[in-house]
Amino acid sequence: MDWPAVAAAAAAGLEPTAQVAVTLANRVVACSAAAREAGVRRGLRRREAQARCPAVHIAAADPARDARFFEGVVMAVDDVVPRAEVLRPGLLVLAIRGAARYFGSEQAAAERLVDAVAAAGAECQVGIADRLATAVFAARAGRVVEPGGDAQFLSALSIRQLAAEPSLSGPGRAELADLLWRMGIRTVGQFAALSRGDVASRFGADAVVAHRFARGDPGRAPYGRELPPDLEAVLQCDPPIERVDAAAFAGRTLAAALHRGLEGAGVGCTRLAIHAVTAGGGELSRVWRCAEPLTEDATADRVRWQLDGWLTSRSVAGQVGLDGPVNLLRLQPVEVVSAEALQLPLWGGLGEEDRLRARRALVRVQGLLGQEAVQVPVLSGGRGPAERITLTPLGDEPVPRSAPDRP
Repeated sequence: MDWPAVAAAAAAGLEPTAQVAVTLANRVVACSAAAREAGVRRGLRRREAQARCPAVHIAAADPARDARFFEGVVMAVDDVVPRAEVLRPGLLVLAIRGAARYFGSEQAAAERLVDAVAAAGAECQVGIADRLATAVFAARAGRVVEPGGDAQFLSALSIRQLAAEPSLSGPGRAELADLLWRMGIRTVGQFAALSRGDVASRFGADAVVAHRFARGDPGRAPYGRELPPDLEAVLQCDPPIERVDAAAFAGRTLAAALHRGLEGAGVGCTRLAIHAVTAGGGELSRVWRCAEPLTEDATADRVRWQLDGWLTSRSVAGQVGLDGPVNLLRLQPVEVVSAEALQLPLWGGLGEEDRLRARRALVRVQGLLGQEAVQVPVLSGGRGPAERITLTPLGDEPVPRSAPDRP
């Protein structure tokens, strides 16, 4: 979870060893190792973090910045082991079996990956396990879990670790972990010892997913049938995309088209491939993997982040085949789940549908009148009511003019 702090330091031109904290809603959500040594922790209020470490550099959370600076790391990893998938900026997953055969062992492949990331100007830890989720937690400890040892490795983890990685958990996972702790279930192994029926009847669907993880069981099964035809969304970019703001608008347009097809087929996308073809004929691809089916907004965000990373890499380093502006964009669902995974809660479901319908209408207005035609208010700092509102185009990062807690 340090990557937002690493990206914030790079954006500010600071050394990797700088004391950096990233805040969201006035609380620390990520911090560098140097800041932790000075007493900064996730969850602290901004003022408390500054009191513990007066020299700390505070940066607002910015997922686009995180993705932009992470792209160079992904490219470096791809040069060693191709087809890496992004769980979130700062976290990659890949199949190691072929690389282990090529380099001689899993340990040798891991060392090559660490060296490649170091050459890209970052540090990393590698974890290897049978199951994807177990490998993520093994990476936190820099461990190689023996084949068949997933459940044993996980059993000693604190139950609060169930919610430690947002890319692997549902929106209510933190509440589940807190409830289990208050019930006296302190380790993942104790949770795994509960029967599946008891977990399903008492805690709900996300708890069943967490229970499968705790037992080291395989993750969610794929769709199991051939992907429905014509799910891909393609956009001919006229004029070609060279700027990040144009990339954001293209991302929203493509996301809307993709989700119309997904809804018609009754499926949701959990692995999404983003393809871009440049004016020089080069083609770039990246796969994003998600724990939950992507929403339209989440899809648009990932397209924008990915294009931002590619465009920035081109302007800064002139690398990876980005030999010109982007002429064509294509979104390809790689893995889908059936409609059961998309069911809305009993209470509030209609409101969610209304919200999505309204957003699609507003995106169409932007398509007719331009990106600036629809703007949303963001709470900002200021002395009067007018000063405390910043208007940003729909779909852009809601960045306030100044921090909300400042006059």
